[in-house]
Amino acid sequence: MLDVRLPPTQTDEGLRAAIAVREARPGFPVMVLSQYVEQLYARELLASGVGSVGYLLKDRVSDVAEFVDGVRRVAAGGTVLDPEVVATVMSRRRDEPLDRLTAREREVLGLMAEGRSNAAVAAHLHVTEKAVAKHINSIFVKLDLPLDDDDHRRVRAVLAWLRV
Repeated sequence: MLDVRLPPTQTDEGLRAAIAVREARPGFPVMVLSQYVEQLYARELLASGVGSVGYLLKDRVSDVAEFVDGVRRVAAGGTVLDPEVVATVMSRRRDEPLDRLTAREREVLGLMAEGRSNAAVAAHLHVTEKAVAKHINSIFVKLDLPLDDDDHRRVRAVLAWLRV
């Protein structure tokens, strides 16, 4: 059982680890429990069709007995998927990385393009700086901007926005 976002970058390490485990040991039971649906990796995780995989959204897991039942089904070789995960994975593939962003992420990126700091974005949107940081990390993942010493992801994200 793992989350999509794990240290050190809090982006997509969990799903990448799950995919690597399943490549090394096909059918190995994996339960992803997360706040996020990462479409590209979720699709890859489910692509084998072998089973023994679950992907549930944290905010929709409220019944402990139902959750435990889901874990048991995955351990026994079944598949357990949140309906939102299914809808996201089954949606058409988007051609433009910017199309992957939610409305809120687009709003955050637009404010970044105006040159606003995280604190200014948070004040404008009436959210915490931590919420803004989470949106920005999600933007980086969805725009395929990995952590790199040679590139400034914030600038590259804004450049992608300006190309629209």
